[in-house]
Amino acid sequence: MQYVPKIMFFTKGKGTHKDNLTSFELALRDASISDLNLVSVSSIKPPLCKIVNREEGRKHLRPGQIVFTVLARSATNEPNRLIAASIGLARPVDDAQYGYLSEHHSTGETATKAGDYAEDLAMEMLATTIGLPTNPTLTWDQNEEQWKLSGKIYKTQNFTQSAQGNKDGMWTTVISAAVLVL
Repeated sequence: MQYVPKIMFFTKGKGTHKDNLTSFELALRDASISDLNLVSVSSIKPPLCKIVNREEGRKHLRPGQIVFTVLARSATNEPNRLIAASIGLARPVDDAQYGYLSEHHSTGETATKAGDYAEDLAMEMLATTIGLPTNPTLTWDQNEEQWKLSGKIYKTQNFTQSAQGNKDGMWTTVISAAVLVL
């Protein structure tokens, strides 16, 4: 049997509780994936894998099902500490080729900064895989511009959840996930 996902969806959530594990559970609930057995996998968007919204993706899953997931997670019990969890996605123009997902877990970054970083990671992995050169004398933005102009990268995006640590020191957890459906 080949385990090549046909469908993928993105989700995110946050949770706060006095217990670290329970705050994680609440983040999973907020993301609507707490009833699944999540197995962490590395970061490949399968060829021809259709991206659907969370509601459509959930229609293909049952409680207790083992599900492969690329998961980013960050937690803190430090009051007002900024945390973020982000999944970056880079898709090639040819959907028959695989793309890249990246996960980024951060503290002290805004959602925008964490999301941009995750997206850049995914794009760099895809670019080097499909033979686009990386020039160390160029800035990141200059390399990115060349990669986008190559016509080989179709789209990049990110899915990010951020939060500030609870003011009373309870655990706050954020997650972002790419859920792969067989």
